[in-house]
Amino acid sequence: MPKAVFHIDELDKWPHALANVQNLWQYGQAQQLTYDVVVLVNGAAITGYLQAQLQAKIAILQQQGIHFHACQNAMASHDITPDFLPAGVLVVPAGVADLIALQDAGYRYIKP
Repeated sequence: MPKAVFHIDELDKWPHALANVQNLWQYGQAQQLTYDVVVLVNGAAITGYLQAQLQAKIAILQQQGIHFHACQNAMASHDITPDFLPAGVLVVPAGVADLIALQDAGYRYIKP
């Protein structure tokens, strides 16, 4: 199964990244392929998890099997606790370490 990690670290990149994720999912459906996709969020982009508009899109993508990760370091620097995150978002201790682990596990790195 092809694997990809989409990395978002700038708040204004959320819409483009989520559109890329949705396009990949739709392509996979059309080709009868299943992609294992993780969206890793760190840096200032972590505040995107607090926006209702993005939360609705995240929920739809989660229903399609897309996984979302949140960097604990970024959350701490922006005073965000796990209670503020959408359900199902995995908090990882360090976003950069998560990126390394995912790439070591065969995930292709995509930076919209």
